[in-house]
Amino acid sequence: MNNNIRNNPTLQILHLEDSAQDHELVKRELQRSGAQFEITRVETMQGFDSTLNRTRFDVVLADYRLPGFTALDAWQLMKDKGERTPFILLSGAIGESAAVAAIQTGISDYLPKEDMGKLGRVVERAIEMHRIQLEKEVADLDLAASEQRLSNFAEHLQATIEQERTAIAREIHDDIGGSLAAIRFDLSWISRHTTDKSTLLHLGAANDMLSHALDASQRIMMNLRPAVLDQGLVAAVEWLADGFSRRTSIPATVRSPQSLHHLPKAVQLTAYRTAQEALTNISKYAQCSQVKIELSDAEEVLTLEITDNGLGIHDQDLAKKTSFGIRGLKERARTVGGWLDVSSQLGQGTSIILSIPFQTPSIDQDGDDNP
Repeated sequence: MNNNIRNNPTLQILHLEDSAQDHELVKRELQRSGAQFEITRVETMQGFDSTLNRTRFDVVLADYRLPGFTALDAWQLMKDKGERTPFILLSGAIGESAAVAAIQTGISDYLPKEDMGKLGRVVERAIEMHRIQLEKEVADLDLAASEQRLSNFAEHLQATIEQERTAIAREIHDDIGGSLAAIRFDLSWISRHTTDKSTLLHLGAANDMLSHALDASQRIMMNLRPAVLDQGLVAAVEWLADGFSRRTSIPATVRSPQSLHHLPKAVQLTAYRTAQEALTNISKYAQCSQVKIELSDAEEVLTLEITDNGLGIHDQDLAKKTSFGIRGLKERARTVGGWLDVSSQLGQGTSIILSIPFQTPSIDQDGDDNP
């Protein structure tokens, strides 16, 4: 036995054994290994139960067959009590199949009595593995808590972004839109009160610029706060597809049910933003000749699939630290209880699939992207 156990505080050992001779043998082997220990022997299930209630042990050593019960019965009692103490089966030959079955139930180890010389190492290993398991469980809990905090932060961030987008859209509508409308009235007044050809020529150019600015402001407002969602998700996705086709000259077809008005607004907004981001990425990188968008609500799950026949995405590109677009969509999907899958083959296009179950407790049925 190495210094790890020699230097540890005295081990508390519970020995389930009906043979006093075998108990003395166990003590002798532990002493020979250099362990500092206190060992308690019990022979009955009642004694085993009451002793566990009184004392905390570092390890349990148990003979396989005892009068009226077996070590497996004792192990089950420990599990029922919620005890996590390492449990070593220490017995005569019980057969390989029985030993394997015992280990599969969660027992830490099995040591035949004829190999008693290995007892110190077996005890050390069982205690060490138990410590590692407990540390792993703590680490897993910490990781789960960290992931939950990250998910909560992502949800808060998405909500904040939507609120900021809405506020900016309002400012564009109220301030810039109002100012541009006033300019249009002034230009119209000037054009009615002048006959100078040079002035009228400049007025025509100014009106063209003004129309361009108004269209741009409308487009920016729609991107910031999709008021088109008030007409339903299907209409909003069709609007996105039409705008994509006009800008890129790439045909984008939409297949969907006639109506998806029953969806919560948070779900509709997530689907809309997913389609918007996907079409933006396609226009930048895909080099495709067609895009297909399909919406469905089969089996109480909203599914949005955006497929192109372009270059495809390499797995290494998806794994890049700077690949925030797809990661952001995945985080957004999680905020409404959904998930996002990306399927791609180089040279054969890419499919982005968003799935959101309808009955998700975390979804705010009345949620909106308004602040």
